[in-house]
Amino acid sequence: MSQRTRIRIKRGLATAVLLALAVQLHAQTKDPSGRATPADASDEDLFKPLDYKGPPLPSPRLANGKPDLSGFWQGQRTPGVPGGNHGKDQPGFILPYSETGKRALIHSQNHQRDPEAICLPGGIPRHNASGLPFEVLSTPETFATFYHYTTRRVASIGPRRALPANPTPTYFGTNVAYWDGDTLVIETSGLRDSSIDQVWLDENGNPTSNQTRVTERWTRPDYHHLTLVETVDDPKYYREPFQFTRTWNYAGDGRGLGEYACNENNLDADHLGPGAGVIGPDGNRGFGYDVPLPENPPGPEAYE
Repeated sequence: MSQRTRIRIKRGLATAVLLALAVQLHAQTKDPSGRATPADASDEDLFKPLDYKGPPLPSPRLANGKPDLSGFWQGQRTPGVPGGNHGKDQPGFILPYSETGKRALIHSQNHQRDPEAICLPGGIPRHNASGLPFEVLSTPETFATFYHYTTRRVASIGPRRALPANPTPTYFGTNVAYWDGDTLVIETSGLRDSSIDQVWLDENGNPTSNQTRVTERWTRPDYHHLTLVETVDDPKYYREPFQFTRTWNYAGDGRGLGEYACNENNLDADHLGPGAGVIGPDGNRGFGYDVPLPENPPGPEAYE
């Protein structure tokens, strides 16, 4: 048996163990508020928040004393703040594009269909801005996130170490994870490039490059909230690093992700046009904005 085959077998076994642990931990974890949602909740219930209005409850702890980040999490909806846009914390909701970044944005808006709409993984950092709920399995050694498109990201937790110099580009990249007090830090590089691959930074079609480095800082300040402070450093497409912050609400016991076969649900992929559509003044990609697309792609000056 070759070394490569042994590695593949080990990875497959590790994934199976993670999934088994996820079921076991999900069944054992109980909301101390007593406000649980039935396990047979329908798909329509995925976007209904848990109706907990009591005082903040302490976050659960792992065997090593660190916060347990496990759970099924729903994004908060804040009026006036765009969803799915990594520029939501920036002036005018516009990211600090470099000249190369402006050209990459024009390319994605005029020549690429939304990668997720044609069943490609959103990857990191896009999934962190997604409007869809997601699930976390946290153990002392592992942080795993499970997404609606039946994809997952796994980070092994240990001492802080350097990222590899030239990893093979992937949608979720190569990561290292370590604890900084009660904050789980994940550093990721080795990501795909919007000018080469069908991949976007977020739902608005913003570009991401193979030089991107993402630093995530995950905390669970109390039982019912999960918070992320994310820094994206992409010297190819952006003039400076930028930050993205977000908080999710705990969605209740007995709830989690089911199987989602993207290809079976994607009935009209051949007729999708390029880009994210018109981006409205509220920073959201749009449908419902009465602004026609130009006949010819605009130049970089359109994004000043």
